[in-house]
Amino acid sequence: MTKFVLLYNGGGMPESEAEQAAVLKAWEDWYTELGKAVVDPGNPFSPVAKSVKRDGTVIDGPVGTMASGYSILEAGSLDAAVEMAKGCPMLAGNGDISIFEAFEIM
Repeated sequence: MTKFVLLYNGGGMPESEAEQAAVLKAWEDWYTELGKAVVDPGNPFSPVAKSVKRDGTVIDGPVGTMASGYSILEAGSLDAAVEMAKGCPMLAGNGDISIFEAFEIM
């Protein structure tokens, strides 16, 4: 099995406590459905970021689009990881997901 990083962009939490509870329940249900495929459920990111350029310059903000969080799943293929990602609550919360295959170098 291969690890895949799901990188989230956009999305957000609703304002009311009831809606927030529903969103958290949707995430819990998704993780439960995926079971052992969830290597790391991940976390959301704060909006604070810095980037280091190759010349050593440090700038405020990300390189490219601001990511909002991540999860790491295990799947047999990129296509299988994509199918898992299709059930992610991030999509219902107006977010997008990029899926990257990770490979071990050591």
